[in-house]
Amino acid sequence: MKHLYLKRLSPLSRSLAISFAALGIAGESVAVETSYAPVSITSSFADVMKQDIANKPALMNKHKKLLNERYVLSEKVDSEVTMSGGKPLPVGPTARLKEGVSWDSLSRMSPEEIREKGIFPYLPLPHISPAGGGLVVPPTQLESHPELVRFDMDFDLPEAYLPEFPAPLYLISRPDLGDVTGGEELTINNYYSKLNGILTPLQLDGMRLLVTPVAQQQFNVTDDRKAKLAQDVVSCFSCHVNGHTSGVFHLNPDNRPQLTRFRIDTPSLRGVNIQQFFGSKRALRSLEDFSEVEAKTAYFDGDPVIGLKKGARRFTREEIASMAAMQNMIAFPPAPKLGIDGRLNPAKASASELRGEKIFTQSCSSCHAAPYYTDNSAHDLQVERFYDGRAEGLIKTFSLRGIKDSPPYLHDGRLLTLEDTVEFFNLILELDLARQEKSDLVAFLRTL
Repeated sequence: MKHLYLKRLSPLSRSLAISFAALGIAGESVAVETSYAPVSITSSFADVMKQDIANKPALMNKHKKLLNERYVLSEKVDSEVTMSGGKPLPVGPTARLKEGVSWDSLSRMSPEEIREKGIFPYLPLPHISPAGGGLVVPPTQLESHPELVRFDMDFDLPEAYLPEFPAPLYLISRPDLGDVTGGEELTINNYYSKLNGILTPLQLDGMRLLVTPVAQQQFNVTDDRKAKLAQDVVSCFSCHVNGHTSGVFHLNPDNRPQLTRFRIDTPSLRGVNIQQFFGSKRALRSLEDFSEVEAKTAYFDGDPVIGLKKGARRFTREEIASMAAMQNMIAFPPAPKLGIDGRLNPAKASASELRGEKIFTQSCSSCHAAPYYTDNSAHDLQVERFYDGRAEGLIKTFSLRGIKDSPPYLHDGRLLTLEDTVEFFNLILELDLARQEKSDLVAFLRTL
């Protein structure tokens, strides 16, 4: 009977039904194209873990094959230009072009021609397991946080293409102090000794909440978790380490059905005070609302029903206010070549950087305007002009201040370097930039 049921489903629905079956959910009882995740799990935790561990090698091999087909992962870095904490910048472009195709020839083609030939180099980057989804943590972070290890999958991108861990934390209220962490990761164990006497009592309490471990979709006490131990171990700063990002990725909360959801790369909280709307839904108009919704839904793959089941933290309005107050103190990293207007100081900038700024002003500043390099809006890039696939829709205009500290780029992390980012937008905006112009543009972005 179950096999007849699966035959009646679309390929997407059939795949979901099989995924749910692995959790012990009978096919006949599942409305597969639904907005909700399964609530009642009938298989034991031991059985599900055993099956996930057995499936993991094939899952990871399939995903690594996809990455190697799309990218040349040489892990090349430029040690002369570093992130704010000293980590060398990764150098690209990393995208693997089809045989006989060059960046110059690609930029001269129309979107329709690129789509027809199937040669667009920057397809959306999928989650390792779209059916399962969830938060996946880089190995460097797992060295000090083994409690965040998943038994069903590993992180996929090489460390060279990730932000430094831990990243420096700069405060708007105390720019004279530089990195207030002293090069350490802030946790519930050390935040007070590090920040007492620097933050206000309200901000300090907000930091306490931001580093306090709570329940999350894959890390909690229920039998459908993806960690061996039943414990609440994820805090806001597990993804936004020191108010920045470590490269953790998961699924965005606002697309359904499940297998069509986009991978989302954790954005930085630096300079969040200048933002006017929040969240991948772009529907939240205050940092307070964002902090509350994040804890209730985003922590649970965008499903408040599952959040209720797994123990979502219910913050009071006073707690939400203190969390927002703390986040509003997180500053952009220093940019010594920028003046108070956010533009390059000609006395400090190189000729290449100045040429890059001119190109940026002509081609990019309508969305990324100085001094913060955002228009606080969202735009549909219509990337699907270049490939057969689902429309990606609106993408928030994130600030480019401190962008060198935040690889990989774009909402799903498909652009591993700034060079890839320039090549992507050269195609998307149909700029047809020369090789030197692209190099100059990268040089400018590194100054921000």
